[in-house]
Amino acid sequence: MTHTLHLGDCRAVLATFDDNSVDSIVCDPPYELGFMGKSWDNSGIAYDVTVWRQCLRVLKPGGHLIAFGGSRTYHRLAVAIEDAGFEIRDQIQWIYGSGFPKSLDVSKAMDKQAGAVRNVVGIAGKSGSKRNSMAGDYKGGEYSETAPATDLAKQWQGWGTALKPAHEPAVLARKPLCGTVADNVTAWGVGALNIDGTRVDGPGWYRKDEGIGDPGMWAGKKQQPFADMHTAGRWPANVIFDEEAAQVLDEQSGSLRDGYIKNKRTNTNGMFFNNHDTQTITTATGNSDSGGASRFFYTAKASKSEREAGLYYDEWQSAGVGTSEVINKGSGFPQRANHHPTVKPLSLMRYLVRLVTPPGGTVLDPFMGSGSTGCAAILERFHFIGIDITPEYVAIAQKRIDYYAVISPLEGI
Repeated sequence: MTHTLHLGDCRAVLATFDDNSVDSIVCDPPYELGFMGKSWDNSGIAYDVTVWRQCLRVLKPGGHLIAFGGSRTYHRLAVAIEDAGFEIRDQIQWIYGSGFPKSLDVSKAMDKQAGAVRNVVGIAGKSGSKRNSMAGDYKGGEYSETAPATDLAKQWQGWGTALKPAHEPAVLARKPLCGTVADNVTAWGVGALNIDGTRVDGPGWYRKDEGIGDPGMWAGKKQQPFADMHTAGRWPANVIFDEEAAQVLDEQSGSLRDGYIKNKRTNTNGMFFNNHDTQTITTATGNSDSGGASRFFYTAKASKSEREAGLYYDEWQSAGVGTSEVINKGSGFPQRANHHPTVKPLSLMRYLVRLVTPPGGTVLDPFMGSGSTGCAAILERFHFIGIDITPEYVAIAQKRIDYYAVISPLEGI
């Protein structure tokens, strides 16, 4: 599959593309929070309607757009996309457990303002941990717990200014259809979601009928034989968890088992049965499996090896490393860190591009960053077009995507 990366302002680059030329757009625009002091995260481009109008123009009729946003700024992103002419179809929630609160400790701030020195009363946390506390400071994975010094600080001990970040929303939008969904899919090959291709692992939802003379009849409609019922997985939801959030949910829900609901149906006209008696139909409401609630939605977060895959390809080449060694990623070769601060996991992006892109289609990301959408597109056998305004990120993305373009066919990914 092909991949083409462009360096520049996406508004200027998109203006050079043909109308109706891409099948889907999956992107992670700036959240406009000034994250880590990055200028690109405080430019207002995510709210610029002209960007999304260009995206609308190059997207095929009925094509879908998925764009992530910050929990504080998502509404402005969604409005800009809608004002550009897209139809808002849904909101996808990516829920994770690895975030920590960036909160001001009000009590400590009051002591600092008063010039009072707080006494250290203990050490908490452990080496290598990422714990955070309003009551203490970091010390190489540990933090010191301090006691309020002034009466005012004592009054406001335990108060802060922010919640723990645990989700990122993404808008799911669609370019208006040409005619009906069937007409549009026939003409353009887009306009629908790949439901079966994104079902959550595990037995699918089905209905099992019992107590009926003809097991293929229910409510006057012929069913498929039971063995042919859909068992490929659960219907994809608009919520996706990472493993830490999944663990928390499972601890809260405990082990759950899908069961059956017995529905009484009274036949008064002989339409469905050969008699007029009340009969019980047992209807499966799930999969007859068990486990925590997180089994409905799951994706792993990005690992270090995933973030940096391909970024040391030059070192391999200069050392004369063979293809088999590249696949094995020997630890003796230097790695170049992917220093982009907001790298999305490939499992998440693979799921999303597969949801909205037809087989062999082209995925566009006008805010490419370090190229996670491109890596996902290549792994899913889609063509990819990426745009980013930062040269160092384009260089990182190029190496990451090149890596998966070479490795995935060899490993059969």
